[in-house]
Amino acid sequence: MKKEKPSKLEQQLCFEVYKASSNFAKLYAKTLESYHLTFPQYLVLLALWEEDHLLTRDIGKRLELGIGTLNPIINRMIDRGWLEKNQSNEDKRAYIISLTDRAKNAENEIEQSILQKITSCNFLDMNAITLMSQLKELNTFLSKMEE
Repeated sequence: MKKEKPSKLEQQLCFEVYKASSNFAKLYAKTLESYHLTFPQYLVLLALWEEDHLLTRDIGKRLELGIGTLNPIINRMIDRGWLEKNQSNEDKRAYIISLTDRAKNAENEIEQSILQKITSCNFLDMNAITLMSQLKELNTFLSKMEE
């Protein structure tokens, strides 16, 4: 019986990383749905939970998102009561983005929901620390190639 060889697509690391990224986004999206948050909006919250009162451009740098992509995300979050936007005193063209009380109070609940979802998928049994380390190394390498 002739054994089928894997397609070139299936042999590509980039394709596996792409699929993993897509599947993670879907997993998080399903969990975040009850909070009426998208995955990119959750990433904005993560950045601000770590350090509140950031300039829009600093959030963009942190998440590696351009202003054209980030502004609509932030504006939707402001409309839904997650964020506040105030003009910077130092630079009138810049805006400081801050968490609302709603966002501050929801941090633990949202993080617990996500942890519960990941735990239910047995992901933590896959040696997540090693995987995270390898992905950081890969991203560092790929970033250097862009220079």
